[in-house]
Amino acid sequence: MFVAGIDEAGRGPLAGPVTAACVVMSPGYRNPRIRDSKILSHRVREELFKEIVSNAIAYSIVSVGPKRIDRLNIRRATQLAMALSAERVYRRLEERNGSLSPYRLHLLIDGNMPIETPHPFDTIIKGDGRVELIAAASILAKVTRDRLMHDLEEFYPGYGLSTHKGYGTAEHRQQIVALGPSPIHRATFAGVKEHVYSGC
Repeated sequence: MFVAGIDEAGRGPLAGPVTAACVVMSPGYRNPRIRDSKILSHRVREELFKEIVSNAIAYSIVSVGPKRIDRLNIRRATQLAMALSAERVYRRLEERNGSLSPYRLHLLIDGNMPIETPHPFDTIIKGDGRVELIAAASILAKVTRDRLMHDLEEFYPGYGLSTHKGYGTAEHRQQIVALGPSPIHRATFAGVKEHVYSGC
C-alpha cells in the first residue's frame, strides 16, 4: 500500500490558477522541518521543495487555470486539480512498480472536500498542520504556484503579481480598478467581476 498526501494552494486569489500537489515519500522518510507551507518562510519552502522532490517515490503538481475556475467554480476546479494530481502519481507508481490495483494507493487529502477518484481516501481538516505527507504536498503546491505567479508578472505587469501572488490585497484591488482585469484574473470573483465589462 502506498500512501499519498494531497494539498492545494491558491483557492482564494483573484488571479492565477489553483494548484494541487500529490506526493508519496520514500518509506521511513521523516523531516520535522516539513510543516504547513503557510507558516514557513519563502527560503525554507524553497529548500524543502528540493528535499521533498529528491526523496519522493512519486509526485505530481497540477494547476487549473482561471478560465476553467470561472467555468467550473473554485471548489470543483480544486477537486479537479487534486484528482488529476492523484491520478498522475498513480500512473508514475505503475511505471515504477508494474500494474497496480487502484486500492494500492491511499490518499490523505487536506480539508473536507471529497474528490472523484477510484482510490480510497481520507479527508483531514487542517491536515497540512497535522500530517507530514500533506504538509509536504502543501509545500510543493505553494512553491510551484508562487513561482508561476512571479513569472506571470513579466507578461501582466502593473498588478504586483510577484509580490501578492494574485491574492486580494488592497494594492492588487486598486490596480484592477486602474488597469482593468487581465486574462489571468478570475472573472467570477468579487473584486474582479465588477470590472470585467467596464474595464475600470
